[in-house]
Amino acid sequence: MNAKSLARFEARAKIIKAMAHPTRLFIVTELAGRERCVCELTGLIGADISTVSKHLSILKSAGIVEDEKRGAQVYYRLHCPCILQFCCCADEVVKTVAKEQLELSK
Repeated sequence: MNAKSLARFEARAKIIKAMAHPTRLFIVTELAGRERCVCELTGLIGADISTVSKHLSILKSAGIVEDEKRGAQVYYRLHCPCILQFCCCADEVVKTVAKEQLELSK
């Protein structure tokens, strides 16, 4: 593998690693419809603001979300909405594996 390929795979791995937490997947799904402030996400998730902020920081560092400060509030939105296609693909994998396991149990 050459250096350019390795760099591309490392960049992909960073994005996948950022998505590899149920709370972060929930955040991405919630941001699919519209931007949200940290306070809204904190209420939806049921965690303290520092925990939600840490998850948002990881997503932002990976380039998945972007933020905008408005007064005392920080609003987040998806930076690249195509990340939702990844979530749909993961859902399809889950369905396929479940179907295969069901067939094996018959």
